[in-house]
Amino acid sequence: QVQLVESGGGLVQAGGSLRLSCAVSGRTFSTYTMGWFRQAPGKEREFVAAIGWAGGSTYYADSVKGRFTISRDKAKNTVYLQMNSLKPEDTAVYYCVADRSAAAVVGGNANYWGQGTQVTVSS
Repeated sequence: QVQLVESGGGLVQAGGSLRLSCAVSGRTFSTYTMGWFRQAPGKEREFVAAIGWAGGSTYYADSVKGRFTISRDKAKNTVYLQMNSLKPEDTAVYYCVADRSAAAVVGGNANYWGQGTQVTVSS
């Protein structure tokens, strides 16, 4: 079993930055692909970013490329999402996800999901 706990959400003005963290426990963190999804009110859940188990492969949604950076610290069993140049349309609940399959993570079918953290960007 894998437990994911997100933190770092909050309220920020447009153009600002936030860093989300996802603490992982329960299983061998280093063998899992990790990712972030988000869901805004009234909208479908959407993929944001993912990082391979070795940390060398990263994937981003077009809407966040160049603004968001995903990374992982194996020693701390934590994955991060650095969000810069935030826009009001980035407002959503952000979820950390994990799976042995990168395809499952990117496709939204990961086995493990956190509870989510709210990010609100004011204009």
